[in-house]
Order: sequence, then structure tokens, then C-alpha cells
Amino acid sequence: MDKVSFELQQGEFLTIIGPNGAGKSSLIKVLLGLIKADSGNIKRAKKFKLGYMPQAFSPNPFMPLKVLDFCNLNQKVAPSFLQETAELMGIQDLLDSPLKILSGGELQRVLLTRALLNKPNVLILDEPAQNLDVDGQMQLYKLIQNIHQQQGCAVLMISHDLHRVMKESTQVLCLYHHICCMGKPEALIKDAQFNDLYADQMDELMTTYEHHHNHCHED
Repeated sequence: MDKVSFELQQGEFLTIIGPNGAGKSSLIKVLLGLIKADSGNIKRAKKFKLGYMPQAFSPNPFMPLKVLDFCNLNQKVAPSFLQETAELMGIQDLLDSPLKILSGGELQRVLLTRALLNKPNVLILDEPAQNLDVDGQMQLYKLIQNIHQQQGCAVLMISHDLHRVMKESTQVLCLYHHICCMGKPEALIKDAQFNDLYADQMDELMTTYEHHHNHCHED
């Protein structure tokens, strides 16, 4: 990646898009401190707290770990707050269930719950709805929007779902080893570089976006 520079403001919903191999996962790893950038730096606000939901997680089938134990793993959480968050995510009835028997949608909600337990003001989501069916995706994105609106945390999400990106995000960053373009969805959809990268999806995307945009104004 070269000359990648951007700001994430409190309460913002920023989605990073780009082709496979564009550097999205590497950027997340730098932000998480898992790898070090060759140059540049990251400036964090005071009282910065980060919640992270990974792209993929496969529970060890030989480890008898319950959801409650997983949520408490490597962190101390007040039982009342854990219960409150579990209810918000709709997993309160799963807390005593073995992690290994959960469905894909249930596991994603557990991962999202765990990401919220340190009361983050920045939530990083790496392809949160990957491998979920359409209903599961819609339910998960609804939860994410509720978190964003009710808790006021900033959200940084990686996603390949352009329709969802244009609907949910306040800012979109298009990455292809560098920042190709960045802005509000309604501006980005008119950007030449964005159109070049996603030329095969533009007709359908424009139809979907314009329908949603008009519907929002009618409400």
C-alpha cells in the first residue's frame, strides 16, 4: 500500500471496499497493531477503545468452550453488562451452548457481542456477513446499524457488498494498493475511478441506489 491516509471521526460509518488483493486486510492488521507499517503512523484519540470482529473464526471442535466462556476469554466483563449485551445481540439463550454447535449466523452474533464487551468507541468489522445467507446478512447488518446509532461508536467495515455499502455507510473508501477515491456514497458512485473498478456492477448498483435514495426522501 502506498500513501494511505484518512481519518475516522466519532460516530462515522466508514466502509472500505476494493478488489481482492487490494490491501484491505493488511490495512486492518496495521490498524490493529498486528503488523507494522513500513512508514507513517497512526494517531488515536484519547480514551480510544477498539472492538474487533474478525473475518473468519472456526471454533476448535475438540475444545468444549461455551459461549459465555468465550465472551469472557482474556477479558473481565461484569456479568450484568455481558447479559445486557447478549440480550441486545439476541444471544442470551446461547450463553450456555458449546461454541462448536452454533450456526453461522449465531456465531457471527457471538463474535459481534464479544467485540462490544470492552465498550469500544471504534468498531472494526472485517467482512462481518461473509458466508451468511440473505436473511442472516440482513439481520446482522440491522444489528450493526442499531449499535452504530444507539451507542454512537465509529464503525470501520470491510465489505464486498456494494449495495449494502451504499445504503449503510456515511463514508466509503475505495482501496487498490492506494486510495483510489473516498467520499460519501452519493459522490463516490459518480467517481470515474470507482466506475472503472466496478464497471460490471454499475447499472444494477445505480438502480438499487437510486431506488433507496428516492425512498428515503419520500419517508
